[in-house]
Amino acid sequence: MTDQFQLTDDQLAIQDMARKFTADRITPFAAEWDEKSHYPVDVWKAAGELGFGAIYVAEESGGIGLGRLEAALIMEAMAYGCPATSAYVSIHNMATWMIDRFGSAEIKARFLPSLVSMEKIASYCLTEPGSGSDAAALKATAKRAKDSGGDHYVLNGTKQFISGAGYNDIYVCMVRTGEEKSKGISCLVVEKDTPGLSFGAPEKKLGWNASPTAQVIFEDCRVPVENLVGAEGDGFRFAMAGLDGGRLNIGACSLGGAQRCLDEAIAYTKDRQQFGQPIADFQNTQFTLADMATDLEASRALLYLAAAKVTANAPDKSRFSAMAKRLATDNGSKIVNDALQLFGGYGYLRDYPIERFWRDLRVHSILEGTNQVMRMIVGRDLLRQ
Repeated sequence: MTDQFQLTDDQLAIQDMARKFTADRITPFAAEWDEKSHYPVDVWKAAGELGFGAIYVAEESGGIGLGRLEAALIMEAMAYGCPATSAYVSIHNMATWMIDRFGSAEIKARFLPSLVSMEKIASYCLTEPGSGSDAAALKATAKRAKDSGGDHYVLNGTKQFISGAGYNDIYVCMVRTGEEKSKGISCLVVEKDTPGLSFGAPEKKLGWNASPTAQVIFEDCRVPVENLVGAEGDGFRFAMAGLDGGRLNIGACSLGGAQRCLDEAIAYTKDRQQFGQPIADFQNTQFTLADMATDLEASRALLYLAAAKVTANAPDKSRFSAMAKRLATDNGSKIVNDALQLFGGYGYLRDYPIERFWRDLRVHSILEGTNQVMRMIVGRDLLRQ
């Protein structure tokens, strides 16, 4: 194997550390978290001690300054235990990175120390009830005002499907400060105890039960002007920049979940006896496992390539991120579905982890842009050449 297709010693060490953390702190408890809809905040604190709260935040800001491939390795390893937990770490990292990458020295000094350590946890707020795929159509407003209370923005509107809403401490929000569609969007950091900020009831979901989801509601919510990230009108650009990495991370979460289910299926089919022999001895079983492994490795190779392109800021990084996210999440769901089929009726029971991964991975083809939107991004980029 050439070096081009091999992880470095440092990358292997990072992967090993994340795998050990997952085996100790996530995998043994994930089924209970899912069953009880438990949000494992204590695990975030422990992950923060390893630097996992600021994976690609600059070292001068307190982060560990790694690339997107290293981030993908961490997300993939953690998703082997619980995709919902791993995906939440991705969301926190995306919000923290946005403050580090685009924020002023003052706003970074105020928020990053507690976010980097995961003493405080962040949510990313873009989607609204009426704007999902068409993110630039968001309507939550932020109008600048000045009175005896100082210079501030007054926010009104609702954000939808926000992970950690009502539990997390910091909300990195895209809001409308101008009329022009994408150029009228700005980025504001909103703290949980801000007057006028409230949250909807937790959504009852098919999966991702270890990560609460709810609306974020602004009702004359007063946010200091100093909480603006970058300049007015730059928020949509920041949001889109963050999504390249977010798409890689969610794809990596699908890789980790699919790998777990492939491993579980191999072990189960070796043990399960039918017609006097292990079902692993049947050619149909072997063909299914072979296809699962092939699809997983193809998805992993493309995702790692896309991650390297994002780190290098390659001109085709967004196309490759979209391709990798689409392939990894589609194949991930198919691999888990095939694993459930190999388990037969037992795969449908909560005594085994397959059904949980089946539920958790299904949303990955919707998150960070639906896979239909990923195809649009790829197709349009190809036609621009």
